[in-house]
Amino acid sequence: MFVVVAGLLFSGFQGWRWFQDSNTERPTAWMAGYVDVTATPNYAFENPVSAAGDHVVLSFVVASTEDACEPSWGTFYSLAEADAALDLDRRIARRDQQGGDVIVSFGGQLNDELATGCTDASALKDAYESVIDRYDLNTIDLDLEGDNLADTAAGERRAGVIATIQKQRASTDTPLAVWLTLPVLPTGLTPEGTDAVAKMLDAGVDLAGVNLMTMDYGDSRGTLSMVDASEGALNGTHAQLKTLYGRQGMTLGSKQLWNKIGMTPMVGQNDVAGEILTLDDAVALNAFALDNGVGRVSLWSLNRDQTCGSNYPDVTRVSDSCSGVQQGDQSYATLLGASFTGTPHANAAAVTTAEPTASAADLLDDPDASPYQVWSEEVAYAKDTKVVWHKEVYIAKYWTQGDLPDNPVLQSTETPWTLLGPVLPGETPVPLATLEPGAFPEWDGTAVYTEGDRVMFESITYEAKWWTTGDSPQAAAVDADSSPWRQLTAAEITALLDADVAG
Repeated sequence: MFVVVAGLLFSGFQGWRWFQDSNTERPTAWMAGYVDVTATPNYAFENPVSAAGDHVVLSFVVASTEDACEPSWGTFYSLAEADAALDLDRRIARRDQQGGDVIVSFGGQLNDELATGCTDASALKDAYESVIDRYDLNTIDLDLEGDNLADTAAGERRAGVIATIQKQRASTDTPLAVWLTLPVLPTGLTPEGTDAVAKMLDAGVDLAGVNLMTMDYGDSRGTLSMVDASEGALNGTHAQLKTLYGRQGMTLGSKQLWNKIGMTPMVGQNDVAGEILTLDDAVALNAFALDNGVGRVSLWSLNRDQTCGSNYPDVTRVSDSCSGVQQGDQSYATLLGASFTGTPHANAAAVTTAEPTASAADLLDDPDASPYQVWSEEVAYAKDTKVVWHKEVYIAKYWTQGDLPDNPVLQSTETPWTLLGPVLPGETPVPLATLEPGAFPEWDGTAVYTEGDRVMFESITYEAKWWTTGDSPQAAAVDADSSPWRQLTAAEITALLDADVAG
């Protein structure tokens, strides 16, 4: 017979995250869609079709092919040429006149971002400022991809110059907010992405936030849906930013960190075959962003936010002027941006401030008041085992012993633990499934066991991985790989309990 032993009672802890966030004023989250300025047909961002288009991110300013220190729109137009050919200055002024905010994005995938080619810091500063001043910008976006992201020297130049510009404007009536837009995996930022954030912070840039390109996952997505992959990327980045700011000596609360995260999905058909963001996906991502307090939502792109016409029959091929999805009278911008009422302009002067640090007493776990066992470096944990550490719940990805659950790593591959979230107020313990003594034979050091045989040793159930005799199952807790025994997981024990009840 199998039995269930109930876990310990829960006393009701408020959680150190909530303590950290209690006195934080966070900027109101905002929505701004990207507009490809040089795409044909021209997109009339100055006359938005709905409130979801009030604020825009114009892309991309890059280095001119003739002079790397000269800004251009997509290498096609100098700033003056864009004014003459696209009437861009007047259109930006009109959007501003009507109460909308305009952000300019530097970089993108196809060309050199200014810092990549312009190696003279003074000339680079002049280049950035010529764009900021011409368009009267209070927020800029640095879209770093491919070679622009991988170039270490360019990253250091960029960070140093942007820090200087931002500091010079901080005490004026024209402060500058800086967003980094970076590619992601379903686990969070790539190593190049975390390096880019670190360079900015090291140089003294006060980042408004990190905007994630939740799109084009490719093989990294596996069997995950687009929503699950994007939520994984957002959660992973949240943990990475906590570490990155921690290395700067800044403790930021969970909600404060979420406010520094933005998401930018590619609507409809993505560049990767088979990746399609549906209208329902947009609703789900909006709900996730609102629930967690994401600070910014964008989309690529407003140019594409419409159903393809009949003269575009192959909707599996990416178009820069339609989504490839039958949208009816709905728009992705409206769905993704629902309830995002803030403005970039109102947030431009926000200053990042460290939260109060939790005391040792705040972080102390009470074994008698935790839903799961408190982590110990002396205990070996099997895959899927849940533990509590510093008032947070973690689950083991594989067998582990001695690895701190909250070790501040940047990549999820560096830790055997996955953070599930805080211990919640009023949470009740999850019953601990265990097998009654005698459910399987006690281990006998003289017996011969073959693959699949199960035994009990000190009330713990083990299964033989191969032929063995005389090898104590206890050794599996020390060296799981070489031991012929493995401890049954909680899920396996639960399945045995369910099967016993059904029988």
